[in-house]
Amino acid sequence: MKVKSLIIVILTILIWGCSNKHNQPIQKIDWAIALHGGAGNITPEDYTKVQVEQYTYELNNALNIGKKILSEGGTSLDAIEQVIRYLENCPLFNAGKGAVFTHDGKNELDAAIMDGNGLRAGAVANVGDIKNPISAARLVMDKSEHVLLVGKGASKFAASQGAEIVDSSYFFTEKSWKSLQKALENEKMKNKKMGTVGCVALDKHGNLAAGTSTGGMTNKKYGRVGDAPIIGCGTYANNSTCAVSATGHGEFFIRHTVSHDISALMEYKGLSLIDAANLVVKDKLVKAGGAGGVIAVDKFGNVALVLNTKGMFRAFAKSNGEQAISIFKE
Repeated sequence: MKVKSLIIVILTILIWGCSNKHNQPIQKIDWAIALHGGAGNITPEDYTKVQVEQYTYELNNALNIGKKILSEGGTSLDAIEQVIRYLENCPLFNAGKGAVFTHDGKNELDAAIMDGNGLRAGAVANVGDIKNPISAARLVMDKSEHVLLVGKGASKFAASQGAEIVDSSYFFTEKSWKSLQKALENEKMKNKKMGTVGCVALDKHGNLAAGTSTGGMTNKKYGRVGDAPIIGCGTYANNSTCAVSATGHGEFFIRHTVSHDISALMEYKGLSLIDAANLVVKDKLVKAGGAGGVIAVDKFGNVALVLNTKGMFRAFAKSNGEQAISIFKE
């Protein structure tokens, strides 16, 4: 009998391992959310205690917005849009109000949103008068037959759909302006300010969604567009696998279709969320010379916050009570 019982236990373990190859939690997760405020050369010595407290406070406020929506049965799309709108309105982050300046002293903002249910997506790029680009991206997804609108056309469409249009002076912050002046003093400066805000979520209905918004790179030229508004690069969501929002040096994330690559590794190779994210961010990107990170959540509620830089403003929460806010590499 002991031998028979032992065989049953072993078979049970083997069956569980095969059926749980995506690391499905034993405890069911009703909802999960993760957000980021950019990654880069972020070290403790560069920030005062007060600054760390400010960033932590804003990340927590944004996280609470998403938690409330999801815990009350709201959709993942609504949660990520509202979280990103909050971050866009906060001058601490390089998106919306805190967007950095181009070489010509302008603000050119990009954003994208994607619904894992049906692979619907919308994005805007190179806009300078839309207060909340993430909401404009959602309008493109919900109210048009297109995926990506750019420049004046994107602004015209957003205005026609009721999006709030502002004068370009709205985006001015002293911090971003000084960053541009420093960059102009040294055109070869390697550590140009980059950054993005993003959010991913799983709702109680089992739907995943991802969104990303950015002001791009300080001192960027020629209408440059990064990975944030490019579906499959900086933003991707698929109910079959995961939702991903990326931040970092966009050219590398575009070349390596980072967000979709993580999903594809899960779908076609059977990797778990964390293994797929680690492989792409800490192996593929590092070998290519790309710096940055991703936040991701899978269809089971697993969360991955992966970076290859010295820091990334990030936070997550789950319906089971798990929650954390981090800034520096740990």
